Amino acid sequence: MLSISARALLWSVVLGAGFAGVGEAQATAPAYTLFESGQVRPLALSPDKKTLFAVNTPDGQLEVYDVTWWGLSHRTSIPVGVEPVAVAARSNSEVWVVNHVSDSISVVQVGVGTPNRVTRTLLVGDEPRDIVFAGPSKSRAFITTAHRGQNIGFDPKLTTPSVGRADVWVFDANNLGAAMGGTPKTVISLFADTPRALAVSPDGSKVYAAAHFSGNRTTTIDSVLVAGDTPEPNENYAGIPAPNNPLIVKYDGQHWVDERGDQWDDNVKFSLPDKDVFVIDANATTPVQVSGNAGFYTGVGAILYNMIVNPVSGKVYVANTSARNEVRFTGPGIFAESNINGHFAENNITVLNPQSHAVTTHHLNPHLDYDAPSQPLPNEDAELSLALPQGMAISSDGATLYVAALGSDKIGVFDTAALENDAFWPDPGDQIQVSGGGPTGVLLDESRGRLYVMTRFDNAVAVIDTDDGDEIQHLAMHNPEPASVTQGRRFLYDATLTSGRGDSACATCHVYGDTDHLGWDLGNPDGDVTIAPGPFKTVFLPDFPIDFHPIKGPMTTQSLRGMANHGAMHWRGDKNSPNFPPNAQPNAGSFDEVEAFKQFNKTFVEVMGRTEQIPAADMQKFTDFALQLTYPPNPVRNLDNSLTPDQAAGRELYMNKPATLGMTCNFCHVLDPNGNAQYGVDRPGFFGSDGSYVGTEFVQTMKVPHLRNAYTKIGKFGLPRNSSINPQEDDSFQGDQIRGFGYTHEGSMDSVFGFLSQIGFVEDPIFNPGGLESDTPTERRQVEAFVLAFDSNMAPIVGQQITLTSSNATAVSSRITLLKTRASAGECDLVAHGYYLGEMRGYLWKNGAFHQDELYKPTLTDAQLRARATVLQQELTYTCVPLGSGQRVALDRDLDGTLNGDENTWCG
Repeated sequence: MLSISARALLWSVVLGAGFAGVGEAQATAPAYTLFESGQVRPLALSPDKKTLFAVNTPDGQLEVYDVTWWGLSHRTSIPVGVEPVAVAARSNSEVWVVNHVSDSISVVQVGVGTPNRVTRTLLVGDEPRDIVFAGPSKSRAFITTAHRGQNIGFDPKLTTPSVGRADVWVFDANNLGAAMGGTPKTVISLFADTPRALAVSPDGSKVYAAAHFSGNRTTTIDSVLVAGDTPEPNENYAGIPAPNNPLIVKYDGQHWVDERGDQWDDNVKFSLPDKDVFVIDANATTPVQVSGNAGFYTGVGAILYNMIVNPVSGKVYVANTSARNEVRFTGPGIFAESNINGHFAENNITVLNPQSHAVTTHHLNPHLDYDAPSQPLPNEDAELSLALPQGMAISSDGATLYVAALGSDKIGVFDTAALENDAFWPDPGDQIQVSGGGPTGVLLDESRGRLYVMTRFDNAVAVIDTDDGDEIQHLAMHNPEPASVTQGRRFLYDATLTSGRGDSACATCHVYGDTDHLGWDLGNPDGDVTIAPGPFKTVFLPDFPIDFHPIKGPMTTQSLRGMANHGAMHWRGDKNSPNFPPNAQPNAGSFDEVEAFKQFNKTFVEVMGRTEQIPAADMQKFTDFALQLTYPPNPVRNLDNSLTPDQAAGRELYMNKPATLGMTCNFCHVLDPNGNAQYGVDRPGFFGSDGSYVGTEFVQTMKVPHLRNAYTKIGKFGLPRNSSINPQEDDSFQGDQIRGFGYTHEGSMDSVFGFLSQIGFVEDPIFNPGGLESDTPTERRQVEAFVLAFDSNMAPIVGQQITLTSSNATAVSSRITLLKTRASAGECDLVAHGYYLGEMRGYLWKNGAFHQDELYKPTLTDAQLRARATVLQQELTYTCVPLGSGQRVALDRDLDGTLNGDENTWCG
């Protein structure tokens, strides 16, 4: 690390980074793209219990197993969509699969003596997660999606306050409609931020829908409004004053208070009702949320994973984690009394009582003494803990609950009466260890005395004897993930390995490698001031960069996605390579993402309570995994990658209008989809950041952030007016909102429009004469529209699909043409799958023709391939997959050089 005296060398690069010599040609797109979609309902049994269905998330397949008294036998693999995360059996011969990245539902026909295949593709909202059947004769399908996406057919009102961002799509399974992507019976919008799990009452009359990121009634007060009035300490152990930081406050039922109990009501212009689980009348002529207070539950948890209903009592069990983000500071806790001490979250099962409407939360790890110091690993407490509860199963008498603990490689077994009365104590005899690791789903086969468990770390299905807990079978599914992914994934989730008490992991906050949408004040008063490495786009007053103070103030959890090719990490860029200067693209100094990510090794000690960092070799594996995490396509942008008139106007302003003190938006937030491609980097492109810094913009030095996920932060509306920040702001009370954290590093800004309405962006004849129009909101709204539709690593078309049948050619023709056109433009690889002459076949669109999965078969024209679907049971499903993966997905599943069709012919 540089000494303070070396600062002058850093300042010499104020306006940009130097460049290393030109490297090699642009890298080839990888054969596998790591989205790391969270599995929700990865396993299902047919009603007759003779068939097990498992989603093969990385491979985009539905795996079908015959269930016998001797175990499982693999029957077939059925291509579905990109990143399937849930499956539900409607009957013994029909199952529905939820495709997270494809924004679709695959309706699959299964059976013996009939082609096992996709017969219909339903198009739904963005990132669908779960599915259940309920209502009259359980004939209605309920599907959770985000309140956005190109397939929704309605205005999501992205810039309108007090709009729910969680949708449940409902289809009549007996009448899917003639429209291209099916016709939903209704779409129910719920007042929450992104839904996930579903559950059904024993009689099928009610559907419970859970928000995924439900929050906990916390928010941030801007540093200008706090004006230095933060709880002590306001200096580090060396007496160096901290910057004037923002402040996290929590609603206590009456007031917004900080950790001292001081009230901040005047500075919060909205309310957070914290509606977490919703109740839907599934039997209504048109399904609808139950009216009044009976239609929702509050205070369930901060991150809700899965739900299950007790078949006898009707109580709902919700697997979740709660967040203690109102507690400040990490580190050894010597200089400051406040410290999370490795206790920043808790793992719970919350029980909802439909009769009394009571909500009771039950901590799964009551054996932990959080006041005691952590012990070296392995230790007894960590070995007993359960972390990241996911899927659940329950016995038919409602007496035994099985919980898959993703972070503990275990299935927890609970007596439900003891759980509901907090009369349980963790015992190794009530925990079943699962080989393979990372259990996400569990099914109970009572008649055979078995559990079926999905193990995500090795992409397999385990079969466990419920009598003695022995694992009697372990079946690996085909996995296209490279070793760098499979070997590194564990370090994101494994709480037993990575935390001092075995109850927390990186994924506790970085949910499935993404974010929890909360703010945290995780400064370390026992830490030292360090140097901001640069390079700097510009430096605001004072005219020199401010160093990184260890008391950094609140920062929202950043995603681990898309870190490759974007330089140093954390909002301030304070996780950076110590090897600077020089700072030069593509990977020298502060542009070295590998060395930057390795600096997070300290977090295992300072935040997660380990007594020592993880071994360097393990940290390298984690780094190799994390730098492959990829953002999904932007669901706001048109599928043909075009911009609406407002978005196009906003892009023009963004790129060319010197709106900020003579600088364009693009000057700092660089948009260049080919950024660093000339060096042959694996993942080129700058999407709002080229890794540079801005000195002292928000009281502190900050790294310029990317903008790929701006659309995910919608839902907090309401800002107080301050003459030095936003004198034009309408600071009236905005009522109920769905989230407490919005934009900028601390999450205090409510919207992109609110950010652009600050002094420094709007036109001022003296201070900022070239700014965005101040007398009309038009230009600010246009730039906002563009930012919400911002470019990303994946084109919008990636994942999209449709099924061509013998009866819907007219309805889906334009969709197939769209997929083909975008593939020809280089935005995706277009693949197709379908039965032909009694075999599942794959096709890849390349150089103007479809290539078949047999070496000596001729290519097919578009018309020739479509003609095959005119025959009954020869439906064709077309899918745009990420560039580089088409050969694997369509023609050569194992990339061994022998095409799939030839393997089937030669090997049987």
